[in-house]
Amino acid sequence: MATSALLLAAAAFSLLFAVATPIRDIADACSSQVQEFKHLNGSALYLSLHHPRGPCSPAAVPSDLPFSAVLTHDAARIASFAARLAKTPSSSSSAARPITTTTSATSLDRPDSSLASVPLTPGTSFGVGNYVTRMGLGTPAKQYVMVVDTGSSLTWLQCSPCRISCHRQSGPVFDPKASSSYASVSCSTPQCTGLSTATLNPAACSSSDVCIYQASYGDSSFSVGYLSKDTVSFGSNSVPDFYYGCGQDNEGLFGRSAGLMGLARNKLSLLYQLAPTLGYSFSYCLPSSSSSGYLSIGSYNPGQYSYTPMVSSTLDDSLYFIKLSGMSVAGKPLSVSSSEYSSLPTIIDSGTVITRLPTSVYTALSKSVAGAMKGTKRADAYSILDTCFVGQASQVRAPAVSMDFAGGASLKLSAQNLLVDVDSSTTCLAFAPARSAAIIGNTQQQSLSVVYDVKSNRIGFAAGGCK
Repeated sequence: MATSALLLAAAAFSLLFAVATPIRDIADACSSQVQEFKHLNGSALYLSLHHPRGPCSPAAVPSDLPFSAVLTHDAARIASFAARLAKTPSSSSSAARPITTTTSATSLDRPDSSLASVPLTPGTSFGVGNYVTRMGLGTPAKQYVMVVDTGSSLTWLQCSPCRISCHRQSGPVFDPKASSSYASVSCSTPQCTGLSTATLNPAACSSSDVCIYQASYGDSSFSVGYLSKDTVSFGSNSVPDFYYGCGQDNEGLFGRSAGLMGLARNKLSLLYQLAPTLGYSFSYCLPSSSSSGYLSIGSYNPGQYSYTPMVSSTLDDSLYFIKLSGMSVAGKPLSVSSSEYSSLPTIIDSGTVITRLPTSVYTALSKSVAGAMKGTKRADAYSILDTCFVGQASQVRAPAVSMDFAGGASLKLSAQNLLVDVDSSTTCLAFAPARSAAIIGNTQQQSLSVVYDVKSNRIGFAAGGCK
């Protein structure tokens, strides 16, 4: 859109004239009740994971946020995935969005001798549907609330002095000057060159040879700043020389988080940078809004999971593709051809709320669920959700639904995995038709343990991970 294009184009240039934006700390009422870091064993980290609308989330979204806003963010995320797979700008950024870099990383007070203008390609949108955890950064380490995203690679957070814009976040903004282990990254490094695949945008370079990253998202949010390295920590565990983005202009729908923790398949992601110490795997349990879950990075118990292979794709090698092979309602397979399940590529994602299915599969699922719940009063459609019922997911009698994947893995969906409450009196089927890619969203994954074993090229599911 024109407004976002002008904002992004002026981002770095405005550094010359802007005054640091004051940031107000937000109290975390539940911080004393939550143990953020635990040790599973010598080769894994265990972090508490919070639902964006959970009562103890350190960066909770407003309690009165209508579910229509969640669906709006979700649609932007779906559009950004579609744009990535098609390798074209999303509809929210149909025109190229240039950014002009004119700043010195050291002084930020004089223009570069030449202007660099590059088009920005939106990455994955994130906002009110993403889960959050805490991450330590710097020496001495301080904790920051981070959005966890399997669809993004580069980790970044807001950095002082925030000369252009920083959104309001929970806790203080990271101050590079207060960390004895902080260092900026030069433009000649392979990490700077690698930004083009990590952010889907080429890097820029300041007059003092500091690498500038540019991350833009499908909902017109963006972060621009300096590629940096510092010591990252989780509890008593720390890893030096962690590469991340130090954001000077961060605008959009990031909630109250400090930034984003990228877990995609890319050399600059948190997973890959920690892999030499912990290995190429992570697991999580996405909690409901009434509990806490976990994110574990490193080794796991392989015997408790059923697995499906990760599928290689030339569309985007940083995303996690799997193959949906079937679905059943009350033990009866859907009345669709088996080939329909694989008619679109399928991504598993931590940030999408509503699962998208090939249209024929969705139509059959909707019909079967409605038939199985014929004793429950129907409600009007809610936005894109057209199969709705009077009541709440915890109160209605829903059929057992199974999502089956290649290799024998399956997701057994409870009522809370099948339906989503859109208001105090209405619950809807938490699925919608897909256009360009099927996406297994986080509603269906809630309370289950999901492992991403990149080394073994497989994803596993297990029941009973959290509530």
